[in-house]
Amino acid sequence: MLATSPIRRLASAALVALGTLAAPALAFEPEATECIAPANPGGGWDFTCRQVGKTLQDLGLIPGTMQVTNIAGGGGGVAFAEVVNKRGAENGLIVAASTATATRLAQGAYPGNTMDQVRWIGAVGADYGIVAVAKSSEINTLPELMDRIKADPRSISIAGGSAVGGWDHLKVLIAADKAGIEDLRTIKYVAFDGGGEAVTQLLAGSVQAFTGDASEAKGFVDSGDIKVIAVLAPERLEGDFGAFPTAREQGIDAIGANWRGFYAPGGMSDEAHAYWVERVATVYASPEWKAVMAQNGLAPLDLSGDAFRAFVADSIASIAEISREIGLIK
Repeated sequence: MLATSPIRRLASAALVALGTLAAPALAFEPEATECIAPANPGGGWDFTCRQVGKTLQDLGLIPGTMQVTNIAGGGGGVAFAEVVNKRGAENGLIVAASTATATRLAQGAYPGNTMDQVRWIGAVGADYGIVAVAKSSEINTLPELMDRIKADPRSISIAGGSAVGGWDHLKVLIAADKAGIEDLRTIKYVAFDGGGEAVTQLLAGSVQAFTGDASEAKGFVDSGDIKVIAVLAPERLEGDFGAFPTAREQGIDAIGANWRGFYAPGGMSDEAHAYWVERVATVYASPEWKAVMAQNGLAPLDLSGDAFRAFVADSIASIAEISREIGLIK
């Protein structure tokens, strides 16, 4: 069974607000801005870039329109390598990141890359994990899904938007462990480049369940294409996702909180870094972003600059411990 300490530490850390930095006097103003979403359109990183970019524009915090560039591959590794190796000195560039980013870094899945090669900007909330099935599925609860896996593991494939061993995969393993599945290697997890693609495969009938985050599933929930059978939060979320039961309510004490935020090129100037820390913190504090959070199931997570960097480092350490305990890394 999984040790609970790193899981609980990781989940609780995503709920603690450590405060934002005071806004510095800014001497930098970008001519153009860009946000890289390290996956295909439709997933959580894409959501982070587009929603924060729109809010930056709506509040007049950046010049013009923010360009969003999707660079899929390697669970975010292709984008990370491009930023480190080719775009390391760009001052107008930020990149969407999350617990999935920390997971891949913790497991050494970005070959030759570490968190110290980039600059960390800030968080914009914590996105709780969900487990969902297609609207037409006979499965209606998380215990029902887990019982089917226990009875015939080969009959259930679960899709997610991160690579094997990534955060979406770990969330399934955490839930399965809490449901009493002893051999976690029997869980059939199918990896896709982004949550949108994973849900598409669910709707096509290629897999029987989906694991992702509340924000990336929102559009499919609104359309009625999927039904959420569990939210991996300590208690019911506010807003639209309040209608869905937690895993804990159903007797499976699984929690999976995915922080969302940004990093920037490692060679970004101090002035540009201060600019982005202040701008993202201003977005987070705005009523406009609070409305986005409520609409998309995001929980508070108020971290900027050095505090955010320390938080990411702790996330990586905790995930590495979890990964060792379930044999994903040595």
